[in-house]
Amino acid sequence: MLNRWQFTTLTMLAALTVALMLADIALFTHNRITQTEVAARAQHIQQAVQLRPLYQEMVKALADLSVRHQDHALRDLLTAQGITLTLPPAPFAAPASPTPAPEANRPVRK
Repeated sequence: MLNRWQFTTLTMLAALTVALMLADIALFTHNRITQTEVAARAQHIQQAVQLRPLYQEMVKALADLSVRHQDHALRDLLTAQGITLTLPPAPFAAPASPTPAPEANRPVRK
């Protein structure tokens, strides 16, 4: 037969064991959910890395079309998405041949 303090001690230990077991179950479940979320994010990142060259080519093609056809709506759409367009510089038109200075303006050699 158990004493009163032995019974109380064993009951408290049993209750503590049940509480720890429930905490372990809750932590295990939470850890499993977190692992699933992390795996889904890792898969998304991996797929994004694989598609990055395709996305870059698509944006480049849209930017080229916007500049070539002077499409302001498309340019505004790209700008709204954080893509800045730099327009190519205007072609430099050099004079065909330099004009000779008039006789009065030519320096006199001595």
